[in-house]
Amino acid sequence: MPLEDFMIYIYLIVDNFLKTVGRIRKGGFEPKLTDSEVITMEIVGEYLGLGKDKRIYDYFKRQWLVWFPKLGNRTTFTRQCANLWQVKERLRLHLVNMIMPFCNLFLFDGLPIPLCHVKRIRRKNSFFGQAAFGYCAAKDQKYFGFKGHLVTHTSGLILSYEMAPANIDERDVLPELVRDYKGLIIADKGLMRPSLKKELGDYGLDLQTPLRDNMVDTRPRKWVQQIMSIRRTIETVISQLADRFQIQSIKAKDLWHLSAKVGRKILAHTCCFFTVNSLQFDAITT
Repeated sequence: MPLEDFMIYIYLIVDNFLKTVGRIRKGGFEPKLTDSEVITMEIVGEYLGLGKDKRIYDYFKRQWLVWFPKLGNRTTFTRQCANLWQVKERLRLHLVNMIMPFCNLFLFDGLPIPLCHVKRIRRKNSFFGQAAFGYCAAKDQKYFGFKGHLVTHTSGLILSYEMAPANIDERDVLPELVRDYKGLIIADKGLMRPSLKKELGDYGLDLQTPLRDNMVDTRPRKWVQQIMSIRRTIETVISQLADRFQIQSIKAKDLWHLSAKVGRKILAHTCCFFTVNSLQFDAITT
């Protein structure tokens, strides 16, 4: 799909949804650049790997000003992006319900969202009391920041997500994410906890994880191999969020802006999934 067609398609999705929302602002003047245009620019910018507000703004001002002639100054654009975070989350849930109105098979995993390396943390950091020190096993290093928690479908669609301080056990976060789900949920061995399995069972969820090497597994071997193979899908999703959408390289001055940018990247991933209905994002040419 040519980039121009992708941009038009995203704009139509956003604009049609916003028409159902009604008036967003309680008072004041409507911005010159419409909310549909701003959200479209954000989603397309995230897909292109621009990641930051400044880079998105500069790219569209340089390359697509004919399409967005009312693009004002960067401060106004950045503020409008941040203020629309609730609308963007409603749009994401709307798309998820359209793609997957019913689901009974889920995947769960987490990823680090570092703010900085532990050696670069400052005592006056604005995130003290909100973020925490954590450990990234993939990079074998400690960091200061948060940890993202994802629940996806086996197709790779992100159903729900949550962000918590890096020192919070993901086993404590999972119940809040899946309280309304029923079916089978697959996770890694780090989620092993008898009390958690029982709690999820009370919700109607069957938690399945691989066992540790020193434990006896009475489940059919081929079935275990199959569910672990299915679980690799969420690892692909995390890789996409880290590489294309740069979710581990966010720069923000406070938790509100950080949460807004994380939500924007999740929305962009969902929109790409909705558009091509596969994980082969390279089908969209730039």
